[in-house]
Amino acid sequence: MGELSTLINIGNKVEQQLNEVGIGTINQLIETGSRQAWLRIKEIDDSACINRLYALEGAIQGIRWHDLSEVSKEELREFFNTYKKL
Repeated sequence: MGELSTLINIGNKVEQQLNEVGIGTINQLIETGSRQAWLRIKEIDDSACINRLYALEGAIQGIRWHDLSEVSKEELREFFNTYKKL
């Protein structure tokens, strides 16, 4: 596909969703941040889960989402729980 799918954790589907919500480059993803990118995706895909949020954060950090620190995961979980039902 494009530039975003070269990032770890970002496959064709997530790249397509990012493109749909106006994020088409790595720099745009970094500037937007994982939380805002996930919220935008959630608007077009109600099934966007916490793993997608982790994947976006891992992509920004350049690591597999499984390797995110426990602190990062906890912060992302709190964010996810706040917005998952919107």
